[in-house]
Amino acid sequence: MAISVNLYYKGEKGKARKFAQEMIESGTVAAIRAEEGNICYEYFIPIDDPETVLLIDAWRDQAAIDVHHASPMMRKISELREKYDLHMEAGRFVSDVDGLPNEDMKYIRN
Repeated sequence: MAISVNLYYKGEKGKARKFAQEMIESGTVAAIRAEEGNICYEYFIPIDDPETVLLIDAWRDQAAIDVHHASPMMRKISELREKYDLHMEAGRFVSDVDGLPNEDMKYIRN
């Protein structure tokens, strides 16, 4: 059972993009991706909202998330959120352990 958290970082005047760029350039993203239990840590920009950055943050289980939240990287992330005056919306999703049903697979083009 993997857990994914979609975080929408919202700012003004490109601040959400600057935040994501600093996260990458500072090595924080690479360090998070190297953490035990991290499955995905990836930023995306919605086509219809250039002032928002979506982070897809996926972990093996809640224990891995708890270790991440207790890590020194959370301080860095919090500092950068403050620096860029970002506001957030979040959604949490638990993966389907069986994967996509066969009926849904007919819509997936490989």
